[in-house]
Amino acid sequence: MRVLLLGANGFLGRFVTDRLLADPAVHLTALGRGDDADVRFDLAGGSPGALTRFLSAVHPGVVINCAGATRGGARDLTRHNTVAVATVCEALRRSGCGARLVQIGCASEYGPSQTGSSTAEDAVPRPGGPYGVSKLAATELVLGSGLDAVVLRVFSPVGPGTPAGSPLGRLAEAMRRAMQQGDGELKLGGLGVQRDFVDVRDVARAVHAASLSAAQGVVNIGTGRAVRLRDAAAVLARVAGYTGALHELDAPHLRPVIGAPRSESHAEQLAASPSPYPDGCGAWQQADVRTARDRLGWRPRINLEESLADIWMEAACRI
Repeated sequence: MRVLLLGANGFLGRFVTDRLLADPAVHLTALGRGDDADVRFDLAGGSPGALTRFLSAVHPGVVINCAGATRGGARDLTRHNTVAVATVCEALRRSGCGARLVQIGCASEYGPSQTGSSTAEDAVPRPGGPYGVSKLAATELVLGSGLDAVVLRVFSPVGPGTPAGSPLGRLAEAMRRAMQQGDGELKLGGLGVQRDFVDVRDVARAVHAASLSAAQGVVNIGTGRAVRLRDAAAVLARVAGYTGALHELDAPHLRPVIGAPRSESHAEQLAASPSPYPDGCGAWQQADVRTARDRLGWRPRINLEESLADIWMEAACRI
């Protein structure tokens, strides 16, 4: 099976690459902006015609799109997350290669959820920020393209390689800094947020399964269990061997930016917080994952403690 992977060097893309390379039946080609891509191409700025010619030459059976941006202004997010997907869909239509498209979506497309609820694929999306809006627009393009396509709405991916700017990445960095400086206490903000954390390696398994399946439409990828960031912090402290006190700042409206430097005041943290929930998902989000189980035969295997141990191992290397 010929597979074209877009965004192979990103957080998710690296693990999808590893998963696909482990399948002897897969012949993988990586397309991206970096020098280490098999083919250099900028989806956000490239023309559908150029991509069409490449698709016609390679004739992949599956196209997996892990490319995109999570940060930036609305214009950049739209260019990388929406315009790029429009280019992929148009090129696939023009090429007539019949490739199946696996698009990586995100839980931010849903927006805030009611506490205690599980969000299923038929929930009405109400993204709470430009990132979710740009990803939802991409999903709508894929679903309306007429292609053989599935969109995996990934909830909160974690594990090795977790971006330093993510809540758990910031938490690990704050704990590393506290241990390095010998601080006996760590002040943390925004720990009341609850998210469905799913290991990036399990996400890669889901992408592989989706590429082989006949599933279409939207499929949630998560664990089906929301975890309070406060509880994740306690697990990380145990994994790291941090014996200091964890003090939660009494500011539920703080963004989940954890562990401000000791020189940064509470007021300064507030000033630096443009949104209570930068991902636009509110205080609670939990996936209903029955569709992934039933249509992909997929279940998460890696628990959060193992994911946190891998995050800490990378952070500890910087001590």
